[in-house]
Amino acid sequence: MHPRVVLPRRLADFDRRGFRTDRPAARAVLERAASSFLDGFNLAARSTTIAETQSRLADVEADVRGFSYEGAGMHAALADLTRLSGQQPRAVPGLAAGPGQDYGYLIHVGAGWPLAMLRSPHVLRLPATPLVRWLAVDGAAFGAVFFGGEGTLRRICNARQRPPGPLWRTRVAGAGRALWFCQSADVVGVARLIGEQPSLAAPELWAGIGLACAYAGPSDTASRDALRDAAGPHLPWLRQGVLFASAARARAGIVPPHTVEACRELVGIDPAEAAGWADQASTDLLRRTDVAAYDRWRDRLIQRAAHPAAAGSPGNAGSDSSDRDVA
Repeated sequence: MHPRVVLPRRLADFDRRGFRTDRPAARAVLERAASSFLDGFNLAARSTTIAETQSRLADVEADVRGFSYEGAGMHAALADLTRLSGQQPRAVPGLAAGPGQDYGYLIHVGAGWPLAMLRSPHVLRLPATPLVRWLAVDGAAFGAVFFGGEGTLRRICNARQRPPGPLWRTRVAGAGRALWFCQSADVVGVARLIGEQPSLAAPELWAGIGLACAYAGPSDTASRDALRDAAGPHLPWLRQGVLFASAARARAGIVPPHTVEACRELVGIDPAEAAGWADQASTDLLRRTDVAAYDRWRDRLIQRAAHPAAAGSPGNAGSDSSDRDVA
């Protein structure tokens, strides 16, 4: 696989990034996640085939293997972007096949990182995969805020389009996920920064926070209670992020305790059921490649998460009766 550039681990250092460093325990957890992303990229860069990359990734510690697959997804996207015009991209779909199919969400998030890393003003070609291809937009926004900080967060959250459309909402959710890292999982700091952004951005920022909290951690009952209170009317969006994270963990078959507890305490279900909800809500959207389909998938989960205890039958998860209009 090409290119063969490697990324230094110092890129994950919170001091260098200007992130919160006054929470050492949380910082250690989140820096380990970010370092595992870089490790995954470098494993792919040192491999000559996709099969070799997947074999190397199998040796990564189980609880952070998803982050390494995300990094490998970034490398795969770069490989596809450097292919000659007219050639079909094959690195991202190849990585997401076989052993990688359990990490499809993470691979497609990683595929969006080249936009942030290369600081390109252009929208790069997304993976051809239907529906989940738009996770790359989330990943690009995460990477942009991870490297650009609060100034980039503000730029992403200030929508030029009124009302903002689904592409903007997807970007803001990715920015929210990065905010969890920037603040070293401090709920007070997260809530303060969300409150400083335009009100239209708040729901999607909370969705990103829910995903980061449930997938990366760290969190405990007290911090999750604080998140619930701080999210207020945006709790369904927070829960949607938790559902995505729990579904991703469940598909990989590696569900750490903090994910189980976040799913149970914030949504009231187990990660396996969260994966079922995500599947049910996307059944009729799986072949679509438009961003409106991705936005609808998320919105169905938001609507269902508004009253999780009263969620209806599986068929109701795919109903459009309560879907918001999408631009």
